[in-house]
Amino acid sequence: MQYNFNEIEAKWQKYWAENQTFKAENNSDKKKFYVLDMFPYPSGAGLHVGHPLGYIASDIYARYKRHKGFNVLHPQGYDSFGLPAEQYAIQTGQHPAVTTEENIRTYRRQLDQIGFSFDWSRELRTSDPKYYKWTQWVFIQLFSSWYNKDSDKAEDIDGLISIFEKNGNVGVNAVCDDDVRQFSAGDWKGYGDKEKQRILLKYRLTYLAESEVNWCPALGTVLANDEIVNGVSERGGHPVVRKKMTQWSMRITAYAQRLLDGLEKIDWPQPLKDSQTNWIGRSEGAEVEFRVQGSEFRISVFTTRPDTIFGVSFMTLAPEHELVSKITTLEQKAEVEAYVEATAKRSERDRMADVKTISGVFTGAYAEHPFTKEPIPIWIGDYVLAGYGTGAVMSVPCGDQRDHDFAKHFNIPVPNIFEGVDISEEAFSDKTTTIIANSDFLNGLSYKEATGKAIDALEELGQGEGKINYRLRDAVFSRQRYWGEPFPVYYDADGMPQMLNQKFLPLELPEVDKYLPTETGEPPLGNAKKWHWLQYGDKGSVVSEEEYNNSSPTGRLGGALELNTMPGWAGSSQYFNRYMDPHNEEAIFSPEAINYWQDVDLYIGGSEHATGHLLYARFWQKFMFDKGLVPKDEFAKKLINQGMITGTSAIVYRISGENKFVSKALKENYDVEELRIDVGLINTSDEVDVEQLKLWQPQYANAEFLLEDGKYIVGREVEKMSKRWYNVVNPDNICEEYGADSLRLYEMFLGPLEQSKPWNTAGITGVHSFLKKLWRLYHTGPDNTFYITDIPVSEEPEGAKTLHKTIKKVAEDIKNFSFNTSVSTFMICVNELTAQKCTSRTILEPLAILISPYAPHIAEELWEKMGHSESIATASYPKFEEKYLIESNKEYPISFNGKMRFKLDLPLDMDKEAIEAAVMAHEKTQQQLQGRTPKKIIVVPGKIVNIVG
Repeated sequence: MQYNFNEIEAKWQKYWAENQTFKAENNSDKKKFYVLDMFPYPSGAGLHVGHPLGYIASDIYARYKRHKGFNVLHPQGYDSFGLPAEQYAIQTGQHPAVTTEENIRTYRRQLDQIGFSFDWSRELRTSDPKYYKWTQWVFIQLFSSWYNKDSDKAEDIDGLISIFEKNGNVGVNAVCDDDVRQFSAGDWKGYGDKEKQRILLKYRLTYLAESEVNWCPALGTVLANDEIVNGVSERGGHPVVRKKMTQWSMRITAYAQRLLDGLEKIDWPQPLKDSQTNWIGRSEGAEVEFRVQGSEFRISVFTTRPDTIFGVSFMTLAPEHELVSKITTLEQKAEVEAYVEATAKRSERDRMADVKTISGVFTGAYAEHPFTKEPIPIWIGDYVLAGYGTGAVMSVPCGDQRDHDFAKHFNIPVPNIFEGVDISEEAFSDKTTTIIANSDFLNGLSYKEATGKAIDALEELGQGEGKINYRLRDAVFSRQRYWGEPFPVYYDADGMPQMLNQKFLPLELPEVDKYLPTETGEPPLGNAKKWHWLQYGDKGSVVSEEEYNNSSPTGRLGGALELNTMPGWAGSSQYFNRYMDPHNEEAIFSPEAINYWQDVDLYIGGSEHATGHLLYARFWQKFMFDKGLVPKDEFAKKLINQGMITGTSAIVYRISGENKFVSKALKENYDVEELRIDVGLINTSDEVDVEQLKLWQPQYANAEFLLEDGKYIVGREVEKMSKRWYNVVNPDNICEEYGADSLRLYEMFLGPLEQSKPWNTAGITGVHSFLKKLWRLYHTGPDNTFYITDIPVSEEPEGAKTLHKTIKKVAEDIKNFSFNTSVSTFMICVNELTAQKCTSRTILEPLAILISPYAPHIAEELWEKMGHSESIATASYPKFEEKYLIESNKEYPISFNGKMRFKLDLPLDMDKEAIEAAVMAHEKTQQQLQGRTPKKIIVVPGKIVNIVG
C-alpha cells in the first residue's frame, strides 16, 4: 500500500469531527491544561502558509499534553468584527455579516485540512449576538464600578453613592477626573438627578468625555494609534487628523501600577514586557502649578526634575491644550490658529517619532514662576502631546536637549542663572546631581535632597505636590463604525447615558441602508430606521423614532440609543474566559467552569499586540478579578510570540518611462524601477513564464522583455508574506501536493518558533520524503504490505536504544518549544530503525505516538493498522527508560603492534581472560598472526586490546 496522504488525511479529519475527539470536559478528574491561540480575523483572502505557524506549535503542545494525561482545552473562534468587512460593505453594498460568514467558512475549511485538534464545540465569533451579549454585560459592569485607591480595586458604584450620601466626597480616595470639586453630603442630597449622574460619570470606570482622537475622514471613524502608519490609516492609506470628540473611554489608568506589578508574575517574553512597561511609563516627580499672568487660568505640568525649577526659561503647551485658545493674545491669534490646524494633520505617533523638526508658536501670554514670580513666555509646540502628562511642560534649556534646541531656534532668552553653567551636550545626560540650582535655595544639595526640598516648598505655596505619573492614557472605547458591538446604552430626556437592563441583552445591530456616516456626520448607526429604546414595564424593544415619539409618555423609559460601536479589542478582551463555558446563556460563565479552568496555561500569538489586545485584556481580567468573577488577576501564565514566516518576492525590472522589462543581469545597464509579480509565475530557477505574465495583468500585455540567454530571470527578496507583494503561498496548494503532515513538519523544521524565517516551497520535499520513509518503516515488500512483528524489546537492543534516545530528546524539545530540532530527531530515528530493519511493535508503536503531535494523520493511520480501535490521541506518551541507553557492550579496537586492524564488539562485563580468549579465537586475529605466537597481549578492559609480536 502506497502512502496516499490525501485519502489518509481526509479520512482522519472526518473521524475527528464525527467523534469530537478533541472535545474538552468542564468537569474531569484529570488535571487541566488550557492552550490558546490568538483567534484570527477572517479576511477574504483566507490563510497563507505564514498564518498557521503559531497554530501548529500550539497544536503540537496540546496533543502532547493529552498524551500526558491532561484534560486539554484547545478552542478556536473568530475575531469577526472589524473595519475591513465594513469597508467591503461600503464598496459593494453587501452586508458585513454575509462576507464575514463566507470568510469564516473558508478559514474553517483551511484550518480543518491542516489537522488542528481544536475543540470546535466551543467556537466563538465576536460578531455573534450570543457572544457580544457578554461583551455588553462587561461594559455595564465597568459603568457600574469605580476604583477605590484605599482598597486598590474596583468596587460597586452603589457603595460610592452611599459614601456621598453620608459624607459627600471629602476623603474619598478614588481614581477620577481631575476637575472633580469637593461637595458635602448636604450638597449631594440637594443635587438633581442629572447633576448626580454627571458627577458619577467622573468616577465610573467607563465614562463619557471629550478627548483628542485620531479621526480618519475617509473612513469616517476614529483610529487607534496602532491602526496608523506614517500618518495615514493602515487600512487604505487615508489621511488622519487629530480632533476632539465626545467618546466613551475606559479608565485603564486606574490599573497602571497593577499592570506593571503583574508583569513580574507571568512568564511572557521580556521584550513584550518591556513594551508594556514603557507604554505604561511610570515616573516619579512633582506636579507644579503655574499661574497665567493677568488671568484666573492655571497651567499644571508634571516634571521628574522639580529640582530644576529655577532653570525654567519658557513653557510649552500641546497645540490641542484647552487653554491655548483662552490665553492666546489677539496679536498672536492668527499664527497660533494656523499652527494648531497644521498640527492636527499629524498623528501622535509621527510627532513622538520626529525628534529633529523644531516648530512652535508664541501665544503672547506669560506664566508666573512659582518662586521668583518672574514672567515665563508660553509657547505651543507639537513635540508636546495633549494626551501625555498634563499636555504642558516647563522647559529647562540647561536640563533637556530638546528644550535647549527649541530656545536656541526661537531665540528665547534664558535666565541669568545660566551664566557660567555648563550647558554642553554632555551636561544634558548628567542626572545624578542638580544641574540648575538657585544659590540661595538648592545650591550644594544632592539631587535627592534638592528634589525633596523643591517639592516641600511648592506644597507650602500651594502650587505643587509630589506625584507618581504614568504615560498610559485612558483608552478611547468608541468607534464611528457599523460593524462592531453596539453599546448597551440609551440616553434619557436629560441626555444622560443609561444602561440597558441585563435581561434585554443582547442589543443587536440594526439594519442600515448604507454603512457610511450620515449626512449630518453621525456614525453609520444614525442611518438605522429603528434605533430608539422603548420600555413598558418589564418589556423593552428597539423602535423607530416615529414609534418612539408616538408612544405613551408614561411607558417611555428609554430614549435614543448610542450611535457609536465598540472597538475591535472589546470582543478579544474576555474571549479566553468565555471559551470555558461558551454556551451558558444565564452567565458569562459558571463558577464551576471558571474555577476548573482558572486561566490560560499557554497562549501563542503575535508580538504586535503587546500594547493593544494584551494590555487591554490584562486590564479587563484585573477588573473581573476585583468583582469576584474570575479566580486569577492575570489571564495567561505563559505567552510565546511566534516569529513570522516571510515570503520570497519575485521582482521584475521596468525601464523608467518605457514599457520595457529587463532581466535581472541586465538591470545595471538601465535606470529601472522594481515591480513585484505573483510568485506562482516563477519556477525553481527564478525564471518567469513571460507569456503567462502578459496574461496576468494588463500592464504586461504589450510590454517588451529583454532576456538573458533566452530567459527572463527575476530578482528575489525576502519580505513579509502579503497579498500586497504577491508572495503569498496558499496552504491549500501545499496540502494538495504534499499533505498537511508535510506542511506541519516543514513549518516547524524551518527554525526556532520565536524567530522569523523565509518560506521556500522547494524545501518541503525533504520532510515529505521523510514521511514516505516513515511509512515504509511499517511496510514491507514491493507492494508495501503493512508488516510488524511481536519481537520482544529484549531482542531489539539497538531499536530500543534508538527509540528511548528519541523519547528523551523529543520530550525535552517539546518542553522547551524547540520543535525544529524534534523534526531532525525524528529523521535520525527513522534512518536508524530502517538501517536496523526494525519491525518490532514494541518499538514502532511508541514511535507513532511520538510523531503523532507533529504529523497526526499518518500516526492515526499507522495506529489503526497496528490494531487499535481508538484514536492515537488517547494513547499515553511513551516513558523514557534510562536502562536502554546504558551500553552493555564495548566496541574494542584490536591493534597489532600499536596499529588498529579491526574492531570487535564484546560485553562490558567480560574480564581480562575472557576478552583475551575471545580476541585470540577471532578469525581476523588468526589472519594477522598467520600462525605466530604473540609475545605479549595487552588488555585494558573497556578500552583497548593490543597484540605485540
